[in-house]
Amino acid sequence: MPDDTINEDELEIHDPKRAAAGVTGVRVSLQRSLSHMGLKNTAKTLLKLNQADGFDCMSCAWPDPDPENRHTAEFCENGAKAVAEEATKERADPAFFARHSIADLSARDEYWLGQQGRITHPMIKRPGGTHYEEIGWEEALRLIGDQLTSLGSPDEAIFYTSGRASNEAAFLYQLFVRAYGTNNMPDCSNMCHESSGTALTESIGIGKGSVSLRDIYDAECIVIAGQNPGTNHPRMLSALEIAKRRGATIIAINPLREAGLVNFRNPQKPRGVVGKGTDIADLHLPIKINGDLALFQAIGSLLLEWDAVDHEFVERHTHGFEAWAEHVRAVDWGVVESATGLTRAQITEAAELIRASDATIYCWAMGLTQHRNAVATIREVANLALARGDIGKRGAGLCPVRGHSNVQGDRTMGIWERVPEHFLDALQAEFGFDPPRKHGFDTVDAIRALRDGKAAFFMGLGGNFVQAAPDTEVTAKALSSAAMTVQVSTKLNRSHLECGDTALILPTMGRTEKLVTAAGEQYVTVEDSMSAVHASRGVLPPIGPHVRSEVAIIAGLAEATVGRRDGIDWSAMAIDHDIIRHHISRVVPGCEAYTHNVDRPGGFVLPHPPRDSRTFETTSGKAEFVPSPIELLHVPEGHLVLQTLRSHDQFNTTIYGLSDRYRGIEDGRRVVFVHPDDIAAQGFAPGDLVDLVSRWDGDDVTRVAKRFRIVPYETPRGSAAAYYPETNPLVPLDSTATGSNQPTSKSVMVRLEPHPTEHEANVGAAQDDVGADDSHKTDRQPRHLS
Repeated sequence: MPDDTINEDELEIHDPKRAAAGVTGVRVSLQRSLSHMGLKNTAKTLLKLNQADGFDCMSCAWPDPDPENRHTAEFCENGAKAVAEEATKERADPAFFARHSIADLSARDEYWLGQQGRITHPMIKRPGGTHYEEIGWEEALRLIGDQLTSLGSPDEAIFYTSGRASNEAAFLYQLFVRAYGTNNMPDCSNMCHESSGTALTESIGIGKGSVSLRDIYDAECIVIAGQNPGTNHPRMLSALEIAKRRGATIIAINPLREAGLVNFRNPQKPRGVVGKGTDIADLHLPIKINGDLALFQAIGSLLLEWDAVDHEFVERHTHGFEAWAEHVRAVDWGVVESATGLTRAQITEAAELIRASDATIYCWAMGLTQHRNAVATIREVANLALARGDIGKRGAGLCPVRGHSNVQGDRTMGIWERVPEHFLDALQAEFGFDPPRKHGFDTVDAIRALRDGKAAFFMGLGGNFVQAAPDTEVTAKALSSAAMTVQVSTKLNRSHLECGDTALILPTMGRTEKLVTAAGEQYVTVEDSMSAVHASRGVLPPIGPHVRSEVAIIAGLAEATVGRRDGIDWSAMAIDHDIIRHHISRVVPGCEAYTHNVDRPGGFVLPHPPRDSRTFETTSGKAEFVPSPIELLHVPEGHLVLQTLRSHDQFNTTIYGLSDRYRGIEDGRRVVFVHPDDIAAQGFAPGDLVDLVSRWDGDDVTRVAKRFRIVPYETPRGSAAAYYPETNPLVPLDSTATGSNQPTSKSVMVRLEPHPTEHEANVGAAQDDVGADDSHKTDRQPRHLS
């Protein structure tokens, strides 16, 4: 795979910003939209984006305001970029694939691949082929069905799901896969928020957050840990602005001081255009990577010392309080300060703000979920909320902020390798077949199964599995070893190139496009981070006659594989989505009268017992305090702890452009952010070109990501940060969170090694011809601009 996505002659390094959005955000949104879509489609799409009668944004799962409170422009900069990417005028048609061999495409970087436009026809790489070529839909589906029915066992097939899939597509997909005979349904949640679901299910009996958007507005204190709203969930800043204007206190816990949590310049408010905007965080705790568990236990210790506990709530609604209290009272402050890099005074200030609040919301994202002790850390967040009685209270609760637009809905609809028995029972009652009961493969286990020859078929319903998964080289080789890979996609990505012996690309419609069938115009539904379910209706015509909806693709595949043996009329559901929704209403808990409820403007909210009635579906029937030991992260001498993160110009693995203006990076991505003192201590200078080499005690494999520029940055000593997917090769496949098996992408041990000069690289290439040819690169220093 190429590792030359940066042109060092063009890289510019500026001072980081201290405010997010503003007029610049509007300008960038319009520039990207107009250049990709043109004036007509820009107006047609953006005015319907996140509207009650429009379509749901594909760039995050942040909830929408009530229909009557939505703005005409109810979207953010990155939402506009996501729409522009999908509704682009560029096309990757059969002629494009004829011009470019797979080897040629493999040498291109992710940004170039994504800019080639929408895929217009089904394409196939046949065994031994060098190019993708056009194939008809019927032949494509027949080939896939034949491959699936020829496997020795359904468990030799893996069916991955991206969070982009609608509820209707997700329900139909899991129905097909289980009718086929397996629970091998890994999804993107396995890599992002599996730790949240695992911890919350144990603590409060449901793996979802307990707050609404109105709660954000009404909170007295909001704790934001391991999350960067300014880039990953920009519309959250509008909600935080409302909370601040109503008097809320905000605590930001993050190794980096991110612009969106410093100041927000709302372009829809005069103060955001000509004024000074709204300051967001009252307190920033620059925590060392993986110090969150120790921090939250220390805060708990102080709250107990001050008797700042809601004893009535604890007595009536919780179990295990005394064991937790005994554990955190004994916290070792020396260990806490070492783990967090914070002083006792800083931690005390945060605890005092929480003590002063009668309604606190705890928000977090992947900065907490992608560590070895992630489940324990999130349980500790829940412990604090329980101690303060901040569950089932207005303006208070737990808020895991999910990044993908419908990843929570996919799980609700049954996309899960470990779906509960009651769901399988309901599926059996509705459709008359006995679904498989054995747990399937999650993402990490699916890669292992492909690598070890235990699986021979892989299908991806959206997403870019190779680039999203850990240990990129291992993942790529695992996928390439499959007999067949199938990708349902809108645009070209790396997973089309690291492919099986036979590989198919099935082009699908996007959220922006209107679906009309023999039964009339259809719509789909999605669920946001706060359990609100609503309709999504595209507004543009499909890009061509050869793309199909995800529902139609799944139905066609089911017909070609399992047929009508269980009496399921797949084609009827493809024509009329209401049939799927009627099935959902009888299978999925909380979805009774589903079609009626989602047809209302703004949709409906799924039940959440802790939030709605302070009831907890745990073994004890109460919310559980769960104590956890503090584990200090051991960092070998000469190493740094690396966290992988997004730039401001990307969504997950989709690269919109080469600008991370909030952090001061322009025209490049292969940069590593390091504290100036660490740069000097390791014998480097700002701008030096280095390779990142990861170390993990679980194996003796040397993992290397090449050609990164060192950028001095305000981050705790011993910490570093760099963008994914470029750094995913450094994440060991087997380094996962205890209890959730989620990859530990936020705590990777790396050392910096000087990248060979051009002469050394050429000598090394002659001795060991491994890796991409990047000898045309120079060691010219980047431009440092203020």
